[in-house]
Amino acid sequence: MTTAAQPSRAAYLSAVPVARRVRKDRFQQFFFFSLMLIFTLIWLIPLFSALYTSIRVQGDLTRSGFWSLPSEIALGNFATAWERGMVGTYLGNSFIITVPSLIGTLFLSSLAAYALARYKFKGNMLLYFMFVAGTMLPFQILLLPVFYLTSRLGLYNQFGGLILIHTAFQLGFCTFVLRNFMRTVPSEILEAARIDGAGEFRLYWQIMMPLSLPALAALATLEFTWIFNDYLWAIVLISSASKKPVTAGVAALKGQFNTDWPVLVAGALIATLPTVFVFTFLQRYFIQGLTLGSGK
Repeated sequence: MTTAAQPSRAAYLSAVPVARRVRKDRFQQFFFFSLMLIFTLIWLIPLFSALYTSIRVQGDLTRSGFWSLPSEIALGNFATAWERGMVGTYLGNSFIITVPSLIGTLFLSSLAAYALARYKFKGNMLLYFMFVAGTMLPFQILLLPVFYLTSRLGLYNQFGGLILIHTAFQLGFCTFVLRNFMRTVPSEILEAARIDGAGEFRLYWQIMMPLSLPALAALATLEFTWIFNDYLWAIVLISSASKKPVTAGVAALKGQFNTDWPVLVAGALIATLPTVFVFTFLQRYFIQGLTLGSGK
C-alpha cells in the first residue's frame, strides 16, 4: 500500500507547480489583454468624440453641451462639409500636391541612395552625412527663406512650389533609409547582371528597385501621410482658397465669431479617409519595411 501510494503522491506534487504556472500564465494574459484594451479605448476617445460631434446640430451642441444626448441625428453634416465647405475641392488639391511630391521624393532619393550604397568615391560619406544632417534641421527656421525663394521664383501660391518644397525636405530621410537598405543587397547579384551586359540604370531599375520594394512601400506610406497631412507649408505658401489642401481648407472653415463645429469635424473626418485607406492597403508592406533586418 505504501509503495503504491508513493508514485501517486509524487505525481500529485509534481502537478501542483504546473497548475500554478498555468494559472499564472492565464492571469498574466488576462492582465495584459485588459491593459491593452484600456489603452485602446483611451486612444479611441478622440475618434469617438469626433464621430459624436459630427452627427449633431450646432444649436443643440451650443444649448445642451457636448455631454448631452443629441436631440436629432444630422448625417447631412458630411454632405454640407463636402459641398458648402469645399472639402471635395480641398481633397483634390491635396492629391495634386501629394502624389507628385511622393513620386519625386521616392525616385530622387532612390537614385541618391543607390549611388551612395553601391559606389565608392571621394566624398561619399560626406554626402551621406549631409542627407542625414538635413533631417535634423528644424524646417520652421526656414519659413522666411523658403517664402522669399518661392516669391522670387514666381512659385508662391502655386502647386509647383509646394510640390518642390515637400520633395526637397523629404529627400534626406528617404535617402537615409533606402541607402541603408540597399547596402544589404548582396553584391554578387549586381556583378552577375553586369557580366550579362546590364547597364547601371538597368541594374538600378530592374534589380535594385524590385528588391527594395518593402522599404519603398514603408516609405511611401509614411511620406504620403506626412505630406498629405502637412499644414504649416500649406498656409505659408498657398493663399488662394481654391488651391488650399485639405488641412488648410478645413481649418479655414472656422469662423472668427461663429463656427459650425459639427460641419467642421465632419470635414476633418472626411479628410482622414485617404490616409486610412493607404495604411489599410499597404499595411503588410509597411510592417515588412519596419521589421527589415530584425531577424538577423
